[in-house]
Amino acid sequence: MTKEDRRRADARFNKITHMASGDKTARVERDAALKAVTDNMAKLKALRLAREAAEPPRPAGAPKKARAKTKGSAEKRPALSDWLAGQQSGGRRT
Repeated sequence: MTKEDRRRADARFNKITHMASGDKTARVERDAALKAVTDNMAKLKALRLAREAAEPPRPAGAPKKARAKTKGSAEKRPALSDWLAGQQSGGRRT
C-alpha cells in the first residue's frame, strides 16, 4: 500500500468515525451541506418555473394516425439479402 493510499484510507476512516461518534461538529457540517443542497434545488426549481412561465405555450401536435397492418406489406419489401446484393452491385461497400 502506498503512502497516498494509506493517507486516503486513514482520512476516510477518520471521517466515518468522526460522524459516527455523534460529534456536534460533524452533525453541523452535515446539516449545512444538506441545507446548501436543498437551497440550490429550490433556486433551480424557481428558475425553471420562471423560464417555463415566460415562454409561450407550445401548440398541441396533431394526433398521429395508427398504421393499418396489411397482409402483403412484407411482400412489398425485398429480402435483406436481395437488398444487400443490390447495394453491392450498385457500387456501395457493405
